[in-house]
Amino acid sequence: MLDEIKLVSCYRTGNQRDDSEELEEWLPNINEGKTKGRRQRGTVEMAERKKVTKRVAKPKEPKPKEPKPKAERKPRAARVSKAKKAKTKTEQQTEDAVLPKPESQQHVTVKEERLSINLSSHNAAVPGDVPHECPSSSQHFPKVKKEEPDDSFTFDEPAQKKQRTTNAAQGRPIKLKSGNSCVEDIEMNWVPIQVLAEKTGVEQWVCANIAKLFQEENTVPFMVRYRKELINHMDADAVRDVQLTLEELRSVAKKSKSVSQTLKKEGVLTSELEMALKNCTTAGDIDHVYAPYKKGSKLSKARRAKELGLEPVALALLQAPQTLDLHSSIQPNTKGLSTLDEVTTGVQEILTDMIAKDKETLTHVQSWCDRSAVTIHSSVSKTALKEQQPQQGNQKSKPKDIAKFSLYTDFTCDVQRIQHYQMLAINRGENLKILTVKVNIPDWVKNDFCRWCINVRWRPQGFAQPELMTILKNAIEDSYRRFILPFLSRGYRTKLTTSAEKESIAMFVRNLRQRLLMCPVRGRVIMGVDPGFHHGCKIAILSPTSQILHTDVAYLHGPAKHKEAENLRHLMFKHSCQTIVIGNGKACRETEAFFTDLIKQRFFKPLDVSYCITDEAGASIYSVSPEAVKEMPDMDPNLRSAVSIGRRVQDPLAELIKIDPKHIGIGTYQHDVSQSLLRAALDGVVQECVSFVGVDINICSETLMRHIAGLNAGRARSIMEWKEKNGPFLNREQLKLVKGLGPKSFQQCAGFIRINPETVRNEGLKVPLKQTAEKKKVKGSGSASNKFNPLDQTCIHPESYSIALRFLSQIGGSLDQMGSAVLRQSIESSVKSRGLDVLAKSLDTTPETLQLIVDGLTQPPGFDIRQDFEQADFKREIVSMNDLHDGMVLTGRVTNTALFGAFVDIGVGRSGLIPKRFITPDKLPVDQRRRSLALGPGERVEVRVMNVDLHRNRITLDLIRVLR
Repeated sequence: MLDEIKLVSCYRTGNQRDDSEELEEWLPNINEGKTKGRRQRGTVEMAERKKVTKRVAKPKEPKPKEPKPKAERKPRAARVSKAKKAKTKTEQQTEDAVLPKPESQQHVTVKEERLSINLSSHNAAVPGDVPHECPSSSQHFPKVKKEEPDDSFTFDEPAQKKQRTTNAAQGRPIKLKSGNSCVEDIEMNWVPIQVLAEKTGVEQWVCANIAKLFQEENTVPFMVRYRKELINHMDADAVRDVQLTLEELRSVAKKSKSVSQTLKKEGVLTSELEMALKNCTTAGDIDHVYAPYKKGSKLSKARRAKELGLEPVALALLQAPQTLDLHSSIQPNTKGLSTLDEVTTGVQEILTDMIAKDKETLTHVQSWCDRSAVTIHSSVSKTALKEQQPQQGNQKSKPKDIAKFSLYTDFTCDVQRIQHYQMLAINRGENLKILTVKVNIPDWVKNDFCRWCINVRWRPQGFAQPELMTILKNAIEDSYRRFILPFLSRGYRTKLTTSAEKESIAMFVRNLRQRLLMCPVRGRVIMGVDPGFHHGCKIAILSPTSQILHTDVAYLHGPAKHKEAENLRHLMFKHSCQTIVIGNGKACRETEAFFTDLIKQRFFKPLDVSYCITDEAGASIYSVSPEAVKEMPDMDPNLRSAVSIGRRVQDPLAELIKIDPKHIGIGTYQHDVSQSLLRAALDGVVQECVSFVGVDINICSETLMRHIAGLNAGRARSIMEWKEKNGPFLNREQLKLVKGLGPKSFQQCAGFIRINPETVRNEGLKVPLKQTAEKKKVKGSGSASNKFNPLDQTCIHPESYSIALRFLSQIGGSLDQMGSAVLRQSIESSVKSRGLDVLAKSLDTTPETLQLIVDGLTQPPGFDIRQDFEQADFKREIVSMNDLHDGMVLTGRVTNTALFGAFVDIGVGRSGLIPKRFITPDKLPVDQRRRSLALGPGERVEVRVMNVDLHRNRITLDLIRVLR
């Protein structure tokens, strides 16, 4: 269970190591049978060259002086088929090496269905597979020695989701029992699981298991808690990343199929073009191949030239230039062929298109760009400058907008060093038509590219006249200027934006998780205060169980504030309230000062009153939502806000899940990222937090219930209706009697639902046994007794109850001793003497399942994983911004984090900012030294004041340490 808390709170980061050692440890292990990436492949080829010299030398040495005739194209297909057979044998050996069967358990291996593959790997680049408009054109010039560049540039920081699963505790290769491939819907020329592993940095056997688990409709919380051995102890964020990448691959396959069908209907689909589409691994690659054929766009110059019959002329210029006569193609009565200039232009357009669509050419120029200093530059757009001209009217707001982007009006940065928040800010300015953005590629790339094309890749296979070489040279330069340069620029922009969006969403996820898992304040009567001036402060007094005891409006900042203070003292004495929660909205500072003065005067004596400030973001939106109206139908919306503010401290999770995560006030640039990805990620975190904390099914709200893994709005409503008709649930088995809750839903949600006998006794309700029996007959389910099961209070899944009982029998314990010191000592001694693996083997289960059983049996009743997280800070005095000076050391709590730093509440009414440069690994605990900004909402920190700007109302802080 303690491991699970770590999974919920943050990514695991491992021990302290140098950056190089840590990076190597997080990279995929090439010795475990994974298909080697391009970097690894170049190293391994040197070691294998002695064994397979014939195979390696085959494509390496071209013979440019002896043109290859067309008749010799047949053996090429045979060679590809041969490679396919060799690949199949290699894959079988790799699969056997990666997935050894454990001796302690017998697992049925999955035969991974291999699709029709005509390439040695998904990223192989041979001329026959080049996505060009006329596929046969690139088959008539000699194959040259191919370099092995990276598919994409790499940033200074390691990949975001490289999960260190190789050295995970107790992790070992295990395959799910299955007879069918879990990715059979992806019909491409690459192996889906292999590409998935390369993109995510996760072992292939783990990717295969995760894909199969999702195919079987398992939820992320269920997999992370109850299927640890199958996912190699990965955390929820890593599993979701694999899921997202798998969905992207499925969408690529679907798009490829759709484009192929469209081209087939238009009659332009060839076998080579279909092969090029099936070789694509991203949507951008498909768009590049499909661009010339899109409907509605003008017919490209190259296609018009081909329709005029100039394609053989262009091919002859490459294959037999000594026999080419351009004058023979002149047709005076045909437009486009009437003069020599028109024929020359047509041939040049065809060559330009061939070069732009050749994958090896694109890969080669990409490798040059990756080794050069490619920069991104932003400046003020012409539109913004025109609107800023001295024109009277409604143009006053534009200069303010430009001022917001003053840092980026003349900004240049290397693409490998630009920060994520800078990229998102530039994109926002571009969308608002304030900035113009350009990717600058050095001129030497173009020069080397043109020289390489003329002398190597597109060199004619014979003597060419100077006028023919001029055509080829112009075609190469035109192809680079019109097609290749924009293609490279789009690629860099897409990669930078995608990386920035992922990091921003990851920041949202971390912030939301830490906000939801704030430790609840239990056992206190709380007064929630929604501050205000003219309309007064809204007051709501809540019982320790969040029941509304009293609501009122108090005018604390008017002439009658002394009378209002007397009324508040009377209410606090009446309800024994000693805790005040103030929202951080308008009039917060004045309301805080009002209560501070009363506390200093001991106005509430003998009550020991304290207060705290909480974020009220989203409270107003919630107060007018349908859920708030249903929960508090006869209450003024302003008073509902005060109730919500108080409940956010009593139980943050139960209250904040009622509000759209985007309105809680976490993260930055939420409108600049993919809304679908953001929504999916935040919904997944809410489900994860609710499930891992656990829900008492008999007292939780319908809103909270629908976020449990395996449940939705309809099933939650059915459960509430069952409770209204039959009374509270006495055990988990009774969930099977609920209409619409099938075996799969029960499996997913049962472990996260708690049945607390004290709750049922306090309610004083009983289950109508007659109605329950009737329901059992209707559904035809198995026996569902009306007795309490002590295991229903724990995190142990019902599927493991029999194992838990056998384990208790082995150690001589009983269910009555659950959570007691005696049982805990007995279990610890048994595990220490025999070992967890041996005990698990004797019980015919996995060590992961047995560890979960041990946690469930030893945890005290009512255990809450949030008790180890941070709680709200309560105080009795106030400090103003004028009291701050440089060098002052203070303690505060992180309220929000962004990609550029963390905001900290130090109790002066204005949050200070710790810039990212001051958040260094040496100032963080070992378990928080991860790649991204390690601080999150709710964490207590010790900071030093670096600068106080009273005019701009800004405070700059330096992080000293994180308080634990």
